[in-house]
Amino acid sequence: MERESMDFDVVIVGAGPSGLATACRLMQLAKEKDQELMVCVVEKGSEVGAHILSGAVFEPRALNELFPDWQEKGAPLKTKVTGDDIYLLNSESNGIKLPNFSVPKTMHNEGNYIASMGNVCRWLAEQAEELGVEIFPGFPAHEVLYNDDGSVAGILTGDMGLDVNGKEKDSYVPGMELRAKYTVFAEGCRGHLGKELISKFNLDEGKSPQHYGLGFKEIWDIDPAKHQEGLVVHTAGWPLEQGTTGGGYLYHAENNQVFVGLIVDLNYSNPHLSPFDEFQRYKHHPKISQYLEGGKRVSYGARAMAKGGFNSLPKMTMPGGIVVGCDAGTINFAKIKGNHTAMKSGMLAAESIFQAIASGDEGGKDLADYTERFKDSWLYEELYNTRNFGPAMHKFGMTLGGAYNTLDQNFFNGKLPFNFKDDTHDHEQLKLASESAVINYPKPDNKLSFDKLTSVFLSNTNHEEEQPCHLKLADTDVPITINLAKYAEPAQRYCPAGVYEIEATEQGDKLVINAQNCIHCKTCDIKDPTQNITWVTPEGTGGPNYPNM
Repeated sequence: MERESMDFDVVIVGAGPSGLATACRLMQLAKEKDQELMVCVVEKGSEVGAHILSGAVFEPRALNELFPDWQEKGAPLKTKVTGDDIYLLNSESNGIKLPNFSVPKTMHNEGNYIASMGNVCRWLAEQAEELGVEIFPGFPAHEVLYNDDGSVAGILTGDMGLDVNGKEKDSYVPGMELRAKYTVFAEGCRGHLGKELISKFNLDEGKSPQHYGLGFKEIWDIDPAKHQEGLVVHTAGWPLEQGTTGGGYLYHAENNQVFVGLIVDLNYSNPHLSPFDEFQRYKHHPKISQYLEGGKRVSYGARAMAKGGFNSLPKMTMPGGIVVGCDAGTINFAKIKGNHTAMKSGMLAAESIFQAIASGDEGGKDLADYTERFKDSWLYEELYNTRNFGPAMHKFGMTLGGAYNTLDQNFFNGKLPFNFKDDTHDHEQLKLASESAVINYPKPDNKLSFDKLTSVFLSNTNHEEEQPCHLKLADTDVPITINLAKYAEPAQRYCPAGVYEIEATEQGDKLVINAQNCIHCKTCDIKDPTQNITWVTPEGTGGPNYPNM
């Protein structure tokens, strides 16, 4: 097929913190050196920020470097953290507030801000456009383009106007080729192109597999009398039990709003577990419900997050391309923060790319100097010093693992001479349904807890119905013959949006995929025990439309 093609110096996939930081830093360098540079960012969401979901307590370290005058420029960081409360919830009704000395210092948040990263990304996009970056929302990067020598040549945007069988409708518009000297992949956690590149170029050779958590977030309007602007609450323990790890949070933002959520590590073993329902239970704990009761839920979302840390970081460069941010897994899970690290990885990428192009490089090479820039940066030091945080929790459990991390971080600054590894993939951890306890979750009360479909409605999720399903099954028989038979088809429960259902028909059980509900969390791509599901980009603008998550 003959397609339109556009040439750029740099194409960036994803308008999240890492992609926008890359774009801004590239144009800053070009301006400093008085050099012309053509940079474009493609974003699959309907607008910048539409697909951004993060807690978030934001550490401004990278932003201070990128825009030292960010306050004068009006960055949406208004709510400074005023206090940290950390609780161990030892039952559904009790919790112990932990003293500061017993908590890893990485969990302390002095100097940080409670923020909507969707709004921060909208602001970063404004800065990028002022610097001359072209941003194209509603254009998903569907495929990687390669040169004849195998190097990355750019990306192909997705076709628009295909029916469910892939046939062209009257509204058909073919995707465009966006070619570049260098392509930056900043898709966020479990990006489908990043996943392809890591496999194709063996970027994770010799590394621990990436590990993931599923993070939930709701925004609530609460009683002003209960609101404590700037208070950060973190919890461990209940409702996650029997080897399931993770933790909860509640952040008091501005305008009498709180951000409440739960992270469930996706290495859990019980196929009957429903992360969504664990989150609904969580809100009933007195330490959390005391703030929410009488309030109104105004937004809901969920997103997978990479939490493997330093031991799971792939090589980030390949000929003609680079993977940055959560696409590579740069989150510091010991801090439960990945926005500042994602931004820094993109800024380092920008410096390597600019140096190559400024020296007359026509692209297609491996940016070998990026690895050295990374190793010489505070980003490397921060991730290296927290390398054992997750593996220690998995190896020793929450109590002993937590004690090790407190000792390692507070007294040795992450420099204890041990290297713990977690080399089992999350999807390999599920036990057989017959060997696992069935979990009976309480019905939602529609005051603190809600059902999936009501929640998805609040995410403003929409997809064009007449389009190919973007949740691809390698074998259509596997969900019934293996996943249902052995694991009671866990997709019904691990999906936080009700996408997957088992329907009984006269011909037998059948998997129904409600792709219209998909909120692009990528959990199915991660947790499916047979790795039979591949998430790819749907038609442009599809998915959630988060206003200020």
